[in-house]
Formats: sequence, structure tokens, C-alpha cells
Amino acid sequence: MPAVTVENPLTLPRVATPDATVAVPRPVLTVATAPEGFEGEGFPVRRAFAKINTKYLDPFIMMDQMGEVDYAAGEPKGTPWHPHRGFETVTYIIDGTFVHQDSHGGGGVITDGDTQWMTAGSGLLHIETPPESLVSSGGLFHGLQLWVNLPASDKMITPKYQDIRGGSVKLLASEDGGGLLRLIAGEVGGHQGPGVTHTPITMIHVSVNPGAQVTLPWRSDFNALAYGLAGSGSAGAERRPFHMGQAVVFGDGDSITIRADERQDGRTANFEVVLLGGLPIREPVAWYGPFVMNSHRELQQAMEDFQAGRLGTIPADAR
Repeated sequence: MPAVTVENPLTLPRVATPDATVAVPRPVLTVATAPEGFEGEGFPVRRAFAKINTKYLDPFIMMDQMGEVDYAAGEPKGTPWHPHRGFETVTYIIDGTFVHQDSHGGGGVITDGDTQWMTAGSGLLHIETPPESLVSSGGLFHGLQLWVNLPASDKMITPKYQDIRGGSVKLLASEDGGGLLRLIAGEVGGHQGPGVTHTPITMIHVSVNPGAQVTLPWRSDFNALAYGLAGSGSAGAERRPFHMGQAVVFGDGDSITIRADERQDGRTANFEVVLLGGLPIREPVAWYGPFVMNSHRELQQAMEDFQAGRLGTIPADAR
């Protein structure tokens, strides 16, 4: 880890550190440890935002860190067919491979730095599985799945996919080259990521060298969250400690700061962090399992539509 990198970050475009006399640094409001569990057919996950007050998450619903796990032969697992409606899933694979398929004929293979952005919209059936080759051989698997809410006006749009190959991610460096930024979606420092979003968000995977500090400009109308994928460090000007499996909520301001500890554990060379920000939708959220709507009546309708087969059927060649 990570799959998408460069030998010399100093050759990349730089993101300037905001002027400290103008930009207001965002303070750290809380650090929460993600509880561990299992998803789908039994693959291990950390529920990144499970212990964070939902008022700080909007427009995000949840995020799972999948793995990191080194499977033996025969162990890799995925999910069964399941429905979605009313939001977007963002699946980012750092190591390993996942195969996606849906009832609308969409899907594909994502691996080693790829992202699949699925807009469920009005609804579909969906499956995520490891390829047969990975099941046979075993191997390393590590990724994220983020759920992004859709506003009421977009909840019933036609489902669609974006396949963001690892090679199309915008690679950037912090001002002094101590941090490598993979801009997956949104904007930072005048640079734009490849992901096209219905709800305005920014998603960045940052690798911070031991002892280095990264301070980035951040839209003041966005929320700001960080999650430790590997290693350890601190957040904010106050250097609030956090590490792998912990999420950080930032308060109001114009910039965010992440610092890596001088010494990392033997499993990782750098402090690996995902940074997320989004424009709050500020609408009622009614969430039940794979449906994210605005009211309980809409949830009931989603369930009725699923049971009646109106969210699609499993393709014959997938049975």
C-alpha cells in the first residue's frame, strides 16, 4: 500500500500551504475509534464513522474500511445480491480486486487504486465479489466504501457508474513534498479530481512522510473529516493524536492539518489518511439498511418496490 504512487513527489504539482495570517485553521472537535465487524458474506470491516454524531457527517452516511486482510486460499469473500436506493456508493480499492455487477448491466473490475462510483438513484440490485483467481490464491485485500447522500431532487435519478482508474487520479504534492495527495474527487488548491459528484464533495488519499506535516486549504462551507488507514500521527494545529482505525472531526475554518509521527510501525512507511469534505444537504435523513431516503414513507415505498421486483432482477447469467 498504496497502489498509486510516484518515486519522487517533488516532480508533481504542489498545493500551496494556506497563508496562516488569513486562513483559519480548523480545530479538532473529536477523535473516534471505529468499531470492528463483518459485512456481506463475512469480510472484516471497520465502521469508520459509527461513533460520530451524524450532524458532523452530512452529506456522508457511512464509511467502511474493508480489511486490511491477507487472505489464505479459499478465504476471500464478497456480498450477496442486495438493493440500493437514494444515495451513491464510492468503492476505493487500495490492494486486491473486487468485481461489481448490477441489475442494469453496469459494473466492472476495480483493483489497486481504482475507484467505482455508483449512483444508485432510483434503485438497483448489486453484487460485489472477489474474482475467482483471488479466491483460489488468496492475497491482500484493502479498501474503502463510502456512502454519499443524494438530495431529494436526485434520489430517483437513473442509476449510473463512473469507473475512475487509478491512473486517472490527480496526483499532487504538499508544498514541501512531504505529503503525496491522490485527489479522487472534488477540488483542492485549484486542482480538480476526476470524480463527478451530484453532491459537492472532496475525497483525498494522503500519504504523509514520517515527521512531515501537510496543511491544505479547505472550503469553509464544507465539513471536514479524516480517517487513518495505516500508521499514526496527529490532526490540527493542536496535534491531536490519531492512528489507523480512528476518525477525526474538524470544526469550522479554512484549512486542515495532518502530521505524521516521526516513527511509524513496521507495517507502513507513511501515515496513510483519507480526507473527506462535503457540502451539507441539510435535509431529513431516513435510513434503513440499503435505502437512504427523506421520510419513513419513502423507505416503505423502497421496500415495497424491492419486494415487487421494481428495483431490477438478477441477470440470468449471474444465477
